[in-house]
Amino acid sequence: MKILVDTHCLLWILNNPERLSQAKRHLLGLDTTEVYASSVNFWEISLKSAIGKIKLKKYSVDEIIQNVNESNIQLINLTPEEAISYHKLPVTEHKDPFDRMLIWQAIKNDFHFMTEDTLIKKYSEKYRVKLV
Repeated sequence: MKILVDTHCLLWILNNPERLSQAKRHLLGLDTTEVYASSVNFWEISLKSAIGKIKLKKYSVDEIIQNVNESNIQLINLTPEEAISYHKLPVTEHKDPFDRMLIWQAIKNDFHFMTEDTLIKKYSEKYRVKLV
């Protein structure tokens, strides 16, 4: 199973894995699970850290990519095709552009999406988002 993680889940994996449910931690530990972080996650962390919306405890913003590289998380970039087709995901369910782009990447790449955001659950019903 391929899983793209929402930004808060990525930060929890790196900083506070106990915040993830036992089922999610189990899933992340399976040999058959491939975990992905997107360049969109890093953009969101950088922006929200700069405006004081995110406070990192264990790592500085500049250390996040190194820590992801040292984990079993693979990196994916936002492709031009994903960026240009982003408008196809309606804004009606969720207003946050970072979350919506991550949802769109999960859809376009046929990934499961790991999140605790309840607004995103509405997308799973309407737009083939496979949530874990």
